[in-house]
Amino acid sequence: MDLALAPETLARWQFGITTVYHFLFVPLTISLAALTAGLQTAWVRTSKEKYLKATKFWGKLFLINIAMGVVTGIVQEFQFGMNWSDYSRFVGDIFGAPLAFEALIAFFFESTFIGLWIFGWDKLPKKIHLACIWMVSIGTVLSAYFILAANSWMQHPVGYRINKERGRAELTDFWRVLSQDTAVTQFFHTITAAFLVGGAFMVGIAAYHLARRKHVPVMRTSLRLGLVTVIAAGLLTAVSGDFLGKVMFKQQPMKMAAAEALWDGEAPAPFSLFAYGDVDKGHNEVALEIPGILSFLANGDFDSYVPGINDINKMEQEKYGPGDYRPNIPVAYWGFRWMIGFGMASFALGVLGLWLTRRKFLLPAALRTGEDEVPNLVLFRRKALSPRFGRWYWITALWTMTFPLIATSWGWIFTEMGRQPWVVYGVLRTKDAVSPGVSQGEVLTSMIVFTLLYAVLAVIEVKLLVKYVKLGPPELTEADLNPPTKIGGDDRDADRPMAFSY
Repeated sequence: MDLALAPETLARWQFGITTVYHFLFVPLTISLAALTAGLQTAWVRTSKEKYLKATKFWGKLFLINIAMGVVTGIVQEFQFGMNWSDYSRFVGDIFGAPLAFEALIAFFFESTFIGLWIFGWDKLPKKIHLACIWMVSIGTVLSAYFILAANSWMQHPVGYRINKERGRAELTDFWRVLSQDTAVTQFFHTITAAFLVGGAFMVGIAAYHLARRKHVPVMRTSLRLGLVTVIAAGLLTAVSGDFLGKVMFKQQPMKMAAAEALWDGEAPAPFSLFAYGDVDKGHNEVALEIPGILSFLANGDFDSYVPGINDINKMEQEKYGPGDYRPNIPVAYWGFRWMIGFGMASFALGVLGLWLTRRKFLLPAALRTGEDEVPNLVLFRRKALSPRFGRWYWITALWTMTFPLIATSWGWIFTEMGRQPWVVYGVLRTKDAVSPGVSQGEVLTSMIVFTLLYAVLAVIEVKLLVKYVKLGPPELTEADLNPPTKIGGDDRDADRPMAFSY
């Protein structure tokens, strides 16, 4: 059978397509929940209308996003039984535990408070209503942690034993699964990357409205919050990525070597800027490198030894038996670069944007603007950008919101592809995890159906987002500005039907 159409290959393609598509919603859900909660907190503390308008505007986009995230995420669960039944049977005792916690604690916790937040605008006092969106934000973070703990176990299995009689792995230490350094560092990196996505999303949409000179007070505030978020998240993503890289080198040295196309071990080991090589022969024909950087990323020492792909492949053959233990080198190498490149570009454009729209005290009086005016874009102290260059900045800011999404998508592709040929590193190979009774035609059919379904959902998602982005923040009513002071609404609301905000 052609390897390209083998059930294992098709099952991997299906899971990859649905996972990457689903993960587009995850970082936005995590970050928009917290950013919306922050804006509502500002309104509760200051009673300024711009914060309430911003809360309702970004809250609506958050709700659209989380609804699509839930729908697309359900398919992930089904695939374990459809295409990966041998995997589910082997690791179900372990993998199911954090997923159960995610569903029973985080998801229900999250969904309960999101319902209270949606329908509680005219029935809950301000502070209680505010607490609901903060609970939603906490729920999204908890949900992410449990899922990442399950994935981290696949990257570095701990807290288990193999029951040879039953032919499966069994959980022995659930706390170790949740608290191992792989889970902690991967969670830290994923959460900071999520806020990079959310900050850039906010910057792009705010730039769109400011370029049109619409909803200026709300969008000025959103732009500032988004830019600060991008910069802070960008720095923390870089720091967490360094921690994760060192953990990855200790636990999966092949992934680190593949990320740098380092075929043979070196001391010091260079960081590759560009490489072109022959995978079959195991060497690079063209390489542009910075000496010592890979040694530092792996060990925190510019002169340390880093083993290469060929070295590690031989060691794993001795440990696990004959076979090729190399992942897809071009995908690992370029995926790592797309992740870093688009992430760094997002951070750099965030720094530029914060400087161009800096606070009044850093500008001469002639270039200062009011809260209801579009900020001048000032590159030098006494010179604003011309309208032509200013327009290009707003357009660039709009398109930049896609950069972190590209970075996070390639980051997950690198994380999962770099682990191959293992589905559970060092324990279960991917080829041994697929469902034995599923035919080529069945997997191909389900892959086509799910891909087309997700394409339809993508169109719906984009249309909904574009529609409500163009509408901008809603006009506030008297009820919005004067929420009830007790649960269930004030006495004056007894004869008034519930004014749902969404």
